[in-house]
Amino acid sequence: MSGKLSLVYAGLCALLATALISLAAIGGWTDRAQASASSPASRALHVGVASCAGSTCHGRSEPTGKVVRQDELLRWQEPSSPAGSHSRAFAVLAEPRGQAIAAKLGIGPATSAPECLGCHADPAYAGKAASFQVSDGVGCEACHGGAGQWLSTHYAVNGTHAANVSRGLYPLDQPRARAERCLDCHFGSDKPGQFVSHRIMAAGHPRVAFEVDLFSALQQHWDEDADYIRRKGRVSNVQMWAIGQATAVNRAVTLFANPKLGTQGVFPEIYFFDCQTCHRQFQDGPKGGKVSWVANPGRPIPAGMPAFNDENMIMLSAAAKVAAPGLAAKFDADSKAFHAALAKDRSSAVQAGLKLGATAQSLADAFSRTSFGRNDIIQIVDTIAGPATAPRFTDYEGSVQAVMALDTLLNAMVHNGYATAGQAKGVRGSIDRAYRAVNDSNDYRPAEFRTALSQAAASIRALR
Repeated sequence: MSGKLSLVYAGLCALLATALISLAAIGGWTDRAQASASSPASRALHVGVASCAGSTCHGRSEPTGKVVRQDELLRWQEPSSPAGSHSRAFAVLAEPRGQAIAAKLGIGPATSAPECLGCHADPAYAGKAASFQVSDGVGCEACHGGAGQWLSTHYAVNGTHAANVSRGLYPLDQPRARAERCLDCHFGSDKPGQFVSHRIMAAGHPRVAFEVDLFSALQQHWDEDADYIRRKGRVSNVQMWAIGQATAVNRAVTLFANPKLGTQGVFPEIYFFDCQTCHRQFQDGPKGGKVSWVANPGRPIPAGMPAFNDENMIMLSAAAKVAAPGLAAKFDADSKAFHAALAKDRSSAVQAGLKLGATAQSLADAFSRTSFGRNDIIQIVDTIAGPATAPRFTDYEGSVQAVMALDTLLNAMVHNGYATAGQAKGVRGSIDRAYRAVNDSNDYRPAEFRTALSQAAASIRALR
């Protein structure tokens, strides 16, 4: 284990291993990514993992390929690390926890339930070849797109990445496209079997948590060497993180506005709301009960009202203040207006949410044109842990996102040559303390977390 993965592994695995196993550039790039996602080629037949398994392709036992590693399947199948979580996604459905969740939901065996297979396997909406095996879990084509039309150009001697994309290969090298594809399962989509409702979580499914750059590091099976950069270019890790946050905000409010997902029976779909605003002690003990509602400057809502989960909004606000100050005030105003509208009625909340999503899209556009240097990274760290943002970490979800952000930004310092691996290792202790502060969602202490976050930020700041 080396490089970026070694930096993120220790802190993130303890916190998110269960979620990883249980779940499966903008501007000119945007149009191309969206065109690829909606083109007939992108809906091509899914031929299965076996089509990639040859020793001359991605099935070697060692990374000895001249252009790509060629041991990608071995990495995908790693039995116990996060790198192999996609291959294990289907298998966990047959385990006691998966069976119990399905039984509570009354959906039959989890291994055949559409509600589960949308993310615990490759849904292959366009169709499956005879070689396709649902038991492969989240296979190659679940992320890279059905290979029915691009497989032949993919292994052609003179084939190009652009040619593959034109035939339906999904452009995961583009930040917006990658975030959109990952969010389908790691947040939710309106496609069949890709929305983890509150009812599913009540049956036992773990809370969904995701950050595109950090999770990409845990799944990384490619080397960003000179050849890779020549074929696909190189995207800043901070840019990937920031665009991912903007995409997540837009995804959240867009799904919230969807009438098919916004309500369940007479209730609003509680999935969108911050778990901690409801799941606290509600009976006083001998020493008194925990406070059931904590004032939050980013949420102008009445006491006791469930708050929309704003973990990505907090991170996006911090990035905007540094990289797009002209839009930062508008985004913060739109965010507060959205929270306030939730206290009025659904129609007002939907309109305010869509306005917020449009501003998030504008921020993604701005980030795609931004070169994030050393000072930018430090300023984002300071903003996340600073006096303007820290009071917003009143709930568990936002705090987890903040820890992952600092981890990603530290990794970016190393990746860009602004700090050595040895220096980063010295900062790891502070990051790990922040991780431990959010290790148990049932015992979350906001004040202690903010102290740990401040210490971690100070350690990163010292690398200036």
